Amino acid sequence: MPSPSPSPETIDDNPLVKQARQDLAQRLDVPIEDIELIQFEAVVWPDASLGCPRPGMVYAQVLSQGYLVVLKAEDKEYEYHAGKGAEAFYCESPTRPVPGAPGDI
Repeated sequence: MPSPSPSPETIDDNPLVKQARQDLAQRLDVPIEDIELIQFEAVVWPDASLGCPRPGMVYAQVLSQGYLVVLKAEDKEYEYHAGKGAEAFYCESPTRPVPGAPGDI
């Protein structure tokens, strides 16, 4: 039986969402209230880069469970990525997560 979807209040209270909003507010020097949550979901990243590979780096080619947080501020969207049990970080050049449910790996 699928679990119920969390309410918006629950999602806004998620530590990863809070952390990402605080970071973006500081980056853009805008009030945190001006940052809108567009998307928050558990995902599977295609490798250990967590969907944010850096040029010249080599990553373990292993499916990695994590999270995607998409925020909007000043009419632009910003992606934050995280692994299981890790902090969210801003990803300037994101790649897409693996299609399908995170529990499928």
